[in-house]
Amino acid sequence: MKLLALVSAVFAVAAPSKTVQLAIVHTVNGCHIWQGAHAQGAKAVLKLKQGDKITVHVTCPMDFTLVQLKGPRLVLGDPTLHTGTQRTIRFAKRGVYVLQATNIQSSTEMGMQTLGPDNVLKLTVTVS
Repeated sequence: MKLLALVSAVFAVAAPSKTVQLAIVHTVNGCHIWQGAHAQGAKAVLKLKQGDKITVHVTCPMDFTLVQLKGPRLVLGDPTLHTGTQRTIRFAKRGVYVLQATNIQSSTEMGMQTLGPDNVLKLTVTVS
C-alpha cells in the first residue's frame, strides 16, 4: 500500500507539461495576428500552469523581434523570429508575463496588401 502511494506521488510530481501551439499568421486587416486553435487577434491571453510551454511558429512572410515586457525572466534566445521558424518558451515560474512581437519589415516593404497599420502583437500569459 505504501509503495502504491509512493508511485502515485512520483507520477503527480513528474506529470508532463503542456505545450500550447501559437502561430503568427498573415491577415489582410493589420497584417498579422496570433493564432492558436482559432484566431486570437493582435492581443492574446493565455493561462498556463507552472512548467508549461508555448511554441511560437512564424507563418507570416516577415520576421519579428520578440521581447519580454513583464514577468519573471524568460529564456527567449535570439530575439529575432524568422519566417518559417519556431521557438519554444518554457514558463518555469508563476506570474504574469507580457511578450511583444514587432515585425521587422513592414507590409509595404514586403509588397503585401493590408488594411490599416501593421499590428504590434502582445501576448499575456498568466502562470499559476
